[in-house]
Amino acid sequence: MKLMQPKPSDESPQGKQWGYEVKYDGFRAVLDWGINDVFLISRNGKDLTNNFPEIISYCKQNQGKISSHLPLKIDGEIAILNTKLQANFSLLQQRGRLKSNDKIKQAALDRPAHLLGFDLLDLNGKTLTKETYQTRKKELKNLFDGLGVEGELYFNERLGFISSYSNESDLWKQIVEHHGEGIVAKRMDSKYTLGKVHGDWFKIKNWRTITGVLTTYNKENGYFEVASYHNHLLEPLGKFKHGLEGEHLTILKKFISSKGTKVGDVYQLPPAICVDVNCLDVKDGELREPVFKEFRLDLTPEQCTYNEVRSALAMFPDTVDLSKQDKVFWEEKGLTKGDLLLYLREITPYMLPFLTNKALTVIRCPDGVDEESFFQKHLPSYAPDFVAGLKADEETLLHCGSVDALIWFGNHGALEYHVPFQFMGENKPNEIVFDLDPPSIEEFPVSIYAAQLLKELLDQFQLKSFVKTSGNKGLQVYIPVTKGSITYKDTATFTQTIAYLLEKKHPDLFTTERFKKNRHNRLYIDYVQHGKDKTLIAPYSPRINKQATVSTPLFWKEVNDSLSPINFTIETVVDRVKQLGCPFASYQETRRTQDLQLVKEFVDDN
Repeated sequence: MKLMQPKPSDESPQGKQWGYEVKYDGFRAVLDWGINDVFLISRNGKDLTNNFPEIISYCKQNQGKISSHLPLKIDGEIAILNTKLQANFSLLQQRGRLKSNDKIKQAALDRPAHLLGFDLLDLNGKTLTKETYQTRKKELKNLFDGLGVEGELYFNERLGFISSYSNESDLWKQIVEHHGEGIVAKRMDSKYTLGKVHGDWFKIKNWRTITGVLTTYNKENGYFEVASYHNHLLEPLGKFKHGLEGEHLTILKKFISSKGTKVGDVYQLPPAICVDVNCLDVKDGELREPVFKEFRLDLTPEQCTYNEVRSALAMFPDTVDLSKQDKVFWEEKGLTKGDLLLYLREITPYMLPFLTNKALTVIRCPDGVDEESFFQKHLPSYAPDFVAGLKADEETLLHCGSVDALIWFGNHGALEYHVPFQFMGENKPNEIVFDLDPPSIEEFPVSIYAAQLLKELLDQFQLKSFVKTSGNKGLQVYIPVTKGSITYKDTATFTQTIAYLLEKKHPDLFTTERFKKNRHNRLYIDYVQHGKDKTLIAPYSPRINKQATVSTPLFWKEVNDSLSPINFTIETVVDRVKQLGCPFASYQETRRTQDLQLVKEFVDDN
């Protein structure tokens, strides 16, 4: 299929005549939605309909909502989302290669894909390509509003709308925060022009610039290999070809001829030449979309380390001067402050939604988990404005609403992040939480059983619940609610009654006794902690213990006898969430559909 394509650009065009969209790392496709059939067709004309049955099923289920607009064609991107701004291209590639219908169906259940629409080509069987981008975008949003997604991107839906932003810098900040692929700039009054022969759409990549040492050159295909030092040995990062041309390439080839050792078509190079390469990622010895940037004559090969590569890929904010990254924070595991900072930067887009607009209490361990620690909830005099919250009793509360803030806290040794159950300045909760606290980690299986029983009860109230590890020895069950929909007085009645029910059913296993000496080795169902201004460990926060564990969101199907909290650490959780997706991905949007009618009736009766 011939589609309009964005042209690569190093800079975004500016001005009121431009709109800016998120560029997702996926498969370009057209959703051909007819009166009787629905098809997904790739840019190359390949039929992808059978590869993404979840998208097709969603369309058919919702056809009645927009039947008056059919047939239509939506131009978009098929993507598997990690976050609302970050797609997982490697999983999508694996999905695209599947041939077995059973495997495709299972993949659709495990990590469902979205069709993210950014343009509307046909409506009511009539082409819109002669209309302006602004007009097409407005019609597309109206279409999505009719589907009930109100122009938003929801994880529970299979079609998503890619919004247009007028402020490029605000969008770019979000892209960087989420490690997104980049943006596309589009002229508001442009028509839909096939191919790239236009000056109306431009794509700008969110490059990570890594530094490495040239180690090989393949004369046959023109590829260079770049490596970095890890444990004093050069280890490959990947290969690149594009961007190195002209005089620079000629000079380099002369060096290769005189200094390299030829083995077949490949020249082995001595570690002498350092280069900067733009890419989107480095994984398993491969660079994602690499482009040569420049030679680094100011560096020695020994300065091109894998730690520097990791830091470059993390894209730390330049508002924070990172310090003492080699300081050991977890002695038993050999993990450093630098490892903590890398974890916090990678987990930022998953963790921030649970910190933003909430007062923050941190526990700081400036010298690691085995040394002194202390709580902090008020703004110190040396702190920057971007960690300041609201005023309270002549003090300013701490707040973490940006990647800058999270990295600043981590750089100052903040290991634990605790938040209340309401937004700053609010008196009503936006979530209900049960804390299931066994006497020790050896009794963790009791918390699994308690969580399973609790979910059964919450299901009877038709509540959508979420579960996570505490990061130490227990589990915590969350119920997101719409802001202002219920009072703390009502939640106190609800949580207390549910806790008493569980205790009464299994008095040998569970207790609501606050004093540890009176619990007699039973699991404590903590409902008292759920109250105004009281706090609980935030999702994805590290914990202060020797194992470097994390309070980790779980899928309910994981809450079984094989579950162990020690498997979720700052070393494993980032890869886990990228591979499996975030179990709390739909947490925020669940608020809008959470029905508390049965809860309120229950509270009134008690």
